Amino acid sequence: MSILLVAGSPSESSRSGALLDAVQQRLRLRGVHVDRLPIREISPQALVLADFGHPSVSQAIARVARAKALVVATPVYKAAYSGVLKVFLDLLPQSALKDKVVLPLATGGSPNHMLALDYALRPVLQSLGARHILPGIYATDAQVSVLPEGGHQLQADIGVRLDEAVNALVSETLRQVPQVAGRFAPVPFAQVRCSV
Repeated sequence: MSILLVAGSPSESSRSGALLDAVQQRLRLRGVHVDRLPIREISPQALVLADFGHPSVSQAIARVARAKALVVATPVYKAAYSGVLKVFLDLLPQSALKDKVVLPLATGGSPNHMLALDYALRPVLQSLGARHILPGIYATDAQVSVLPEGGHQLQADIGVRLDEAVNALVSETLRQVPQVAGRFAPVPFAQVRCSV
């Protein structure tokens, strides 16, 4: 299983990047293969001009296609996700997230912008065909401290929420069962539950 971490911040060091770091650590402890895609490393000109032939754009799209699940992290600017992330999502094919599980993460200056996950980012992820979008995690600047030496410190409640989100991400991703043409995939008898 491969999970792609998409860093939607235009900054090299950011609070949303710190959330991604924390998710990456938790996934690696579980033995999950993690790939990281900082959008800011894609050619800015190629992104803005929708240059699908540019190597950085085509490679980024291919990485999304290969992933079984995605974690998308963004800062919230002006009550919505970052413009860098928007430009990248606009380049993806309409079914780029088909059959994928997505965990959205966001950071912002105050709790006033927490609905940006549900009202700005979630509809775009759904339009790209995500199979399941997990409940997002929003953290304020006060809940994620970026340390001068480059690390970060999360408040305990954010750490607990990330633990729960990573557990859900892994279990939902493992639950993917390929469908047989026009039929449901077989269910092993040991998994059958019934009540009377």
